[in-house]
Amino acid sequence: MRTPSRRRPRATLALAAAGTLLAPLLSGCWAGAGGTGSGGDSINVLMVNNPQMTELQKLTAAHFTKDTGIKVNFTVLPENDVRDKISQDFANQAGQYDVATLSNYEIPIYARNGWLHEMDSYVAKDPSYDEQDVLKPMRQSLTADDGKLYGQPFYGESSFLMYRKDVFAAKGLTMPARPTWRQVAGLAAKADGARPGMRGICLRGLPGWGELMAPLTTVVNTFGGTWFDKDWKARLDSPAFERATKFYVGLVREHGESGAAQSGFAECLNNMTQGKVAMWYDATSAAGLLEAPGSPVKGRLGYAPAPVERTASSGWLYTWAWGIQQASRNPDKAWKFVSWASGKGYEQLVGETSGWSNVPAGKRASTYADADYRRSAAAFQEMTKEAIESARPDDPGVQPRPAPGIQFVGIPEFTDLGTRVSQEISAAIAGRRSVDSALKKSQALAEKISEEYEGR
Repeated sequence: MRTPSRRRPRATLALAAAGTLLAPLLSGCWAGAGGTGSGGDSINVLMVNNPQMTELQKLTAAHFTKDTGIKVNFTVLPENDVRDKISQDFANQAGQYDVATLSNYEIPIYARNGWLHEMDSYVAKDPSYDEQDVLKPMRQSLTADDGKLYGQPFYGESSFLMYRKDVFAAKGLTMPARPTWRQVAGLAAKADGARPGMRGICLRGLPGWGELMAPLTTVVNTFGGTWFDKDWKARLDSPAFERATKFYVGLVREHGESGAAQSGFAECLNNMTQGKVAMWYDATSAAGLLEAPGSPVKGRLGYAPAPVERTASSGWLYTWAWGIQQASRNPDKAWKFVSWASGKGYEQLVGETSGWSNVPAGKRASTYADADYRRSAAAFQEMTKEAIESARPDDPGVQPRPAPGIQFVGIPEFTDLGTRVSQEISAAIAGRRSVDSALKKSQALAEKISEEYEGR
């Protein structure tokens, strides 16, 4: 069932994430699959319950099934739950689900294990899909070791800095065109208390490999640190990793949001929307929510690239993408759904029916050339595209890496390792332990991974 991995991952993949990159904002699910595999003119799709996905669910019957005759049975779950269910079904090749939402973290790993259907053959027969229109970093992040595509992005994101232009103007503050983290810390101190109850910055402190560890790892990268060196030696005890972590923890403790140790994407989004923070470093996809009609901060925000120290850029790279299970009974119909859901026509449909701020952007060059989208996303669209195109998942720091990834390490063990380390760092943010003690324990955890990979 599984193909050999060049990095020899553990037999059982721990892919149930403890945190999120885009926090689930809705709850509940509709399990149309009924516990059995698909067949005939229907396919089963398992997906995360973020707003863009639930919008797709609403549009499918009238705009996909009506045209193709293919019924889509959706199972929609919160992120942690959907990752767990996907890993079980795909690892066992049970075939219950034809298509699932996977990220650029899972797809290369799943592909190496033989769990996914390659997509190059479908792309070759579907010129209207226009694979070359997909932004190059997205294509590369969904390509496995064998050079084949195993996923298509539904939307993509990087990370950048969001700030209140009006607050900065009132305080006489200027955001540099390309800020450093030291400059951001200075601005956070000056913006702290600019309005009653307003803090200088919001940074994730909620435990989770995809919560706290996502932004923190980008800080580690640009400060010159790394989780592992090129020989798989754990480096969480290095001076650079320590400096970055102490900087991050110190900044959020001194000038960050209230309850930082329990704050993830959703909490920081709420803080920014409600005017409780002057700055926020996080996913570029947040901008569409902040600039949506009815948002109390619409038009009041400025955007700057992800802050740096020793690297030219530091933004992460992430996509929720569609993967087709190798054991799917209907791979051809599954591709038709993927092609529709990730195609140019779907973005046009969302723009026309739900508003251009709801378009699942961050994946296609044509999106950023569309006059309607550019008008709707004028405040942030160019910077988002630049952040995605400048992301360097194979070379995100100042030293060679043994595995790809900017805000994660592209090995199966990282879900568990990243989550456990995040718990230590979150405890330091909460003041329950020192950064030194948190990193000492974290280094010991990483060294266990080193023992499995060193010399290979």
